[in-house]
Parts: sequence; C-alpha cells; structure tokens
Amino acid sequence: MLAGMDFQTSLFAPAAAPVAAAPTPERHELGDGAWIDVARDWLVDPDDVFTTLVGAVPWRAERRQMYDRVVDVPRLVHTYMIGDDLPHPRLTEARERLSATYADELGEPFRTAGCCYYRDGRDSVAWHGDTIGRGSTQDTMVAIVSVGDPRRLHLRPRGGGEATAYEMGHGDLLVMGGSCQRTYEHAVLKVASAGPRISVQFRPFNVF
Repeated sequence: MLAGMDFQTSLFAPAAAPVAAAPTPERHELGDGAWIDVARDWLVDPDDVFTTLVGAVPWRAERRQMYDRVVDVPRLVHTYMIGDDLPHPRLTEARERLSATYADELGEPFRTAGCCYYRDGRDSVAWHGDTIGRGSTQDTMVAIVSVGDPRRLHLRPRGGGEATAYEMGHGDLLVMGGSCQRTYEHAVLKVASAGPRISVQFRPFNVF
C-alpha cells in the first residue's frame, strides 16, 4: 500500500458536470514573454480521479546522484507516453479539452502525461524549468492538473528575482506558457504538513 492515503475526498461531491462546463482559465502575465493560466475546479470528478490514480498508476521511486552520494527523489513518478492509455477517462477528456483550448496558440496537441505523487509535506520538487527537448529553445506549454491536498507551485525569474506562489487545489488547472520554461523556474517546496497530492503534467511532443 502506498503511504499518505489520509486525504479525505468529499462525502457529498456534486454530480459530475459535462467537461464543456469547465471554467475558462484566467491568464497572468509574468514578463519576458512568459505567462500562466489558472482555472479553479477545472477537472471533472477529481475525487474519483485521485482515488484511481493512487491505485492504478504504476508508481516508481527514482534515485539521483547528489554530490558524492545517491539519494531518493522525494516523490513517486510515472509518465504516460504517446499512445499510452491514461488511467482515468476524465484525464483523457482533460487532455482533449486542453488540446482544443490551446490549439491556436500551441499549434499542436498535448501528447504525454507525467504524473507525480507527493505523499506528504516532505515530498517536493526543486527549482527547475522543463528545458529538456524543445522547451530549451522554443515557446511551449505545460498544463498541470492537480488532485488531492492543496500545494503551492512557486515561480521565479531564471537567474534571480522575487518568487510568486500559486496554490493548486483539488481539481485545479495551471498552464505555463510562452517562454515560461526558459525564462522562469518553478518548484513545489517542502512544507511542515500536507496530505497526499497528485499532479498530472500534460505536455506536447518532445517537451520534458
């Protein structure tokens, strides 16, 4: 059994609404050609999506070299590549909706879905930009859907500057676009206390 299963979904969740009824994201300009879009309560059936992801995703723990030792990556991960079936139909619908919403700006569909399982407040991801692949030289988008306990996504200008935090709650959407991956960094920092949270990052081809 995976740790951190104390997140309590609603006992009286509203009936599922059609995907088309999801709210329109609100854009926030960051500067230097970077922007983010935020939509609260965007995902349909977040309770069921969360429960399914915890049990159905083949989570794995990664290790990495840090200075003179190998350490555990403080979260569990899995990536659904192009052609892979997603573990919940609402995520398939979400990817299709994102591809339609951003077709004019992005010019291509979202293709992959990376999943991160933050089991408690000790799990985190350090400051980084998704600059492996085309994100290092081209404007692109990464769309993050969050389910579970709220956590803050922090953003700061690459090379230094004031950080801004956006709380991502159960069912919320945050899209990083424009030059964001090249000119800004983002992180999910450790906190004293938090319940389990899963993020699903939809990306176009060759963006990591």
